[in-house]
Amino acid sequence: MQRFLIALGLAGLSAGCATTPPVASLPAVEVTASAETEPVGTAAADAADDPAIWRNPADPAASLIVATDKKAGLHVYGLDGKSRFFDPAGRLNNVDLVDLGEAGVMVVASDRNDEAAAKLRLYRLDTAAARLVPLGAVDGGAGEAYGVCLWADGAALHAYSVLKDGTVEEYRLELDGAARSVPLLTRKLATQAEGCVVDPRDGTLFVGEEDVGIWKFAAGSADGTLVAKTDGLHLVADVEGLAIVPDGETGGWLIASSQGDNAFALYRLPDLAPAGRFRIGAGAFGATEETDGIAVAAGSFGADYPAGLFVAQDGVNAPHAQNFKLVSWAAILKALAKP
Repeated sequence: MQRFLIALGLAGLSAGCATTPPVASLPAVEVTASAETEPVGTAAADAADDPAIWRNPADPAASLIVATDKKAGLHVYGLDGKSRFFDPAGRLNNVDLVDLGEAGVMVVASDRNDEAAAKLRLYRLDTAAARLVPLGAVDGGAGEAYGVCLWADGAALHAYSVLKDGTVEEYRLELDGAARSVPLLTRKLATQAEGCVVDPRDGTLFVGEEDVGIWKFAAGSADGTLVAKTDGLHLVADVEGLAIVPDGETGGWLIASSQGDNAFALYRLPDLAPAGRFRIGAGAFGATEETDGIAVAAGSFGADYPAGLFVAQDGVNAPHAQNFKLVSWAAILKALAKP
């Protein structure tokens, strides 16, 4: 498998455009962005952080991206990268969304305005107007809010609030009447954590412990398994954003932001074997470096994204403020498949 990964990386290097990683990690193939968002409003600061994707099934090209300026609030972008709406809600760090069908599209952001008392800030996404409708904030745990991810378990909506100290609080969100969060389960990692994602098929939770690796928790269980270590080769600390692409009953990919070498690490589901690495190189819209949050969604998003959309925060976007890059998922798979 290591020889396979190196071969994938050498294919990208032979094209003469791969960036040089700052550490001696395994090589990575290179892709380029098809678009980028407007910069966030907070300049000269680490501000852009985490995206979430809503796919419009009736008009894929009219899909939307919700993303955080963690110093100022929450943006809604179109696929053209233009900011369609902004909620100046302050220090919202991570964001996730889930389409509940007739019940609407729910958006939840981790609210760290009070570092001693995490909140989950709730919205409905008005998909026609590309606006966020505020629903208030509910308890997210005792400590500083960092990561958040969602799981729709039938009619029940679960939110996972990842606190900076490694605590992961699971809640059921009650949205009838006054919104509230009902505590369900507490999980604890030893050190700082942030990124998380849930397999929508069975509720398996993946959480990134930044200096350690990726943990896997079965639905309803507080006992986790470290399934991918920060080995300095395939996955380089910090582990940041996590994203998932389900395929069939158990297959697909788990993707992690390997922030320490400006790359992204793939793992095959369900066995979580390493399945390749890639970088977003300096094409028409620039490379990505020091990426925090990522998101991916399968399906057509129009001609530029025929098989899915991958979105990554760009931590170095000089001379402008940080932003988010949009990449074709089909282009990523094609690059990884080269011998």
